[in-house]
Amino acid sequence: MVGMRRPTMADVAREVGVTAKTVSRVLNDDGPVAVETRERVMEAVRKLGYQPNLMARNMRVGARDAAIGLVIPEMGNPFFGTVAGGVESVVRPRGLTLIVGSSSETAELERSLVATFLARRVSGLMIVPSAAGDHRYLRAERAAGLPIVFLDRPAVGMAADHVVSGNREGARQGVAHLLAHGHRRIGFVGDLPAVLYTRRERFQGYRDALEAAGLPFDRALVESGHDQEAASAAVVRLLALPDPPTALFAANNFASMGAVVALARARRRDVALVGFDDLPLAEVLEPPLTVVAQDPAAIGTAAAELVLSRLDGRPSRAACREQIPTRLIARGSGELPPSR
Repeated sequence: MVGMRRPTMADVAREVGVTAKTVSRVLNDDGPVAVETRERVMEAVRKLGYQPNLMARNMRVGARDAAIGLVIPEMGNPFFGTVAGGVESVVRPRGLTLIVGSSSETAELERSLVATFLARRVSGLMIVPSAAGDHRYLRAERAAGLPIVFLDRPAVGMAADHVVSGNREGARQGVAHLLAHGHRRIGFVGDLPAVLYTRRERFQGYRDALEAAGLPFDRALVESGHDQEAASAAVVRLLALPDPPTALFAANNFASMGAVVALARARRRDVALVGFDDLPLAEVLEPPLTVVAQDPAAIGTAAAELVLSRLDGRPSRAACREQIPTRLIARGSGELPPSR
């Protein structure tokens, strides 16, 4: 009796009265086996509920697993959940399974997850890189033909396919929208760490808009926070300045949520707000939230299509870069006039 443990190939062999090698031949269709023996083996497989260890088989024969590995920074961020959904919508019809792991925005855990995916010989590797990552260790894998695509942020230390949003232009457009409504003191609330690619690009877009309007850059108007509560505290600090901003640009979804919370707690309905990245229920806020909307599903689908094109033998060895455009959605919060 197998009992409560998972049945093994040896259990199937004992059930039928043959060797494990015979069972392996039947399951892998590898070598001659009598028709009657084959039928008895398959009946035992069904009876015992045996599941072949495909990972072990792939490693033994040098084959790739029918899976795509995806590393994201945070499981709890809805942006990356939508990215993963976009990836899965493309790879699943091709018979590939998406396996997702979170790096918690740390380079060490990211590399550990990548090592796990490589050990199981995934057919493709997709990474949203952590801020401190260095991806030179993947050069050999890419040179050997493994499809590797980076999402939301490019790789560090190697040239590789990547798909990103139009971060700089989107931020410039969002800040220019506030400037067009008469604001001259615009606070910036960004992510941490400050070296993060998306933070740097959006901050540069903020500065581009100020420069185009002939306005000086004031470092006192720049704050940071990695999560909603930290972003909320950052907004409180901005509002407490001797010459506070009349408008805010929140540079990601958590910064936007933090800004909404801080303004609501302070009962400030006179401060304009534009957020980078759309939020669930943004339309029902009071006032409704104006955003620079990304398309995370399109980032996921474009990245997955790059992986499949590499699997299908795309000849170019040069790294491909795709940029998914953003769009400004004016709903009300970004159209408030200056209060003074």
